[in-house]
Amino acid sequence: MRYLPLTDTDRTAMLEIVGAPSIEALFADVPEAARLQAPIPGLPDHASELVVERHMARLAARNLAAADTPFFLGAGAYRHHIPASVDHLIQRGEFLTSYTPYQPEIAQGTLQVLFEFQTQVARLYGCEVANASMYDGSTACWEAISMARRITRREVAILSSGLHPHYVSVVRTMARFTADTVSYNPPTLSPTGDLDQLIATIDDSTSCVVVQYPDILGRIADLSALAEAAHDKGALLVVVVTEPVALGALHSPGEMGADIVVGEGQALGVGLQFGGPYLGLFATREKFVRQMPGRLCGETLDADARRGFVLTLSTREQHIRREKATSNICTNSGLCALAFSIHMTLLGERGLRALAAENHRLACLAAEQLARIPGVKVLNETWFNEFTVLLDRDAREIVRKLAENCVLAGVSLGRLYPDQPQLANGLLVAVTETTTQQDIEALAAGLQEALA
Repeated sequence: MRYLPLTDTDRTAMLEIVGAPSIEALFADVPEAARLQAPIPGLPDHASELVVERHMARLAARNLAAADTPFFLGAGAYRHHIPASVDHLIQRGEFLTSYTPYQPEIAQGTLQVLFEFQTQVARLYGCEVANASMYDGSTACWEAISMARRITRREVAILSSGLHPHYVSVVRTMARFTADTVSYNPPTLSPTGDLDQLIATIDDSTSCVVVQYPDILGRIADLSALAEAAHDKGALLVVVVTEPVALGALHSPGEMGADIVVGEGQALGVGLQFGGPYLGLFATREKFVRQMPGRLCGETLDADARRGFVLTLSTREQHIRREKATSNICTNSGLCALAFSIHMTLLGERGLRALAAENHRLACLAAEQLARIPGVKVLNETWFNEFTVLLDRDAREIVRKLAENCVLAGVSLGRLYPDQPQLANGLLVAVTETTTQQDIEALAAGLQEALA
């Protein structure tokens, strides 16, 4: 996007219209102590467009060429192969330029895409209804907790120790502005999760229990008993899925009794994108639909009995009174939802199952090979395409050594939990269909050399 500066005449005209004597007067509500009195020290002065482009190119060149580099990073963001047709189709003008479909008569294409997207997410999650997507997985997780409070009229949310720490951070931040109490303890390096502890913690004040599936350490558990325990106490079970491809191989959360299922859709169609934009998925039981945040596209018939699509439910504060709104979320990452839906359509059910099987097969090969290395122990008893290995020293040191040799070995638990030294030796390794046998051998050789 080109930078188009305003002229002094433009600024003067705008100040006159808003009735402000100067630009400084616009910041009168900001305390004097919080205002900059001079440019930030060390910040470079303005530069020409050409100079900036060259500087950004030099910075980009410092990144490892991920396409040609053994790549085992995961922890909530996954590298999968995205068919070229996905990017081609989402750049069609009717999709790329579309905005919020307030006028259904001229937004039928967008509405139909979202309707199909909702169907795919609902089937993937094993739920009866899904919304037209949200910002990302972490904010969708918070919205689920907020929804549980509205349904149960309780204020204690119990978070599993296996929930992604970034999701926990978002929940804690948002809970500062509500009446919710968040109960959470960091994970332990156990081959199994904390379901028994969660069941023992649920009481009559619990609004929901939030678990990740598979969890942050890659462990997989049957959630049926937890769902039953939560329901016995009148609480809801919220399940977070950060790797949607896993549901091509695992039972869906809805099958195990989940009331609300949320997650991140980035893995399908969207790509890593250096951290965003991403895509929040949200599904629930039909009886809870009026407490669901975001919006819902529906199918209808017009006056001539022709099939059409509309916004069936829009409980956002843009549409209704703020005190009645279920959320103030202002977008649904529509282009990312389209990319997700196209990728899912290209795969189909059979293709998704085959993709999941290949991910798991390669992960098993990697785990088997890494387990033979002295100083490496595979923590997990169960996994899909991501598992945790325990090293005989701080994993951050090993990750840096391997990165210097162009092997991205995974995500160290010390990076995810910097204030938990007991987790420092843990390394989270993710394997997808983009991983080759040569990549696995390079990781194993690099680990063996670094630990020697």
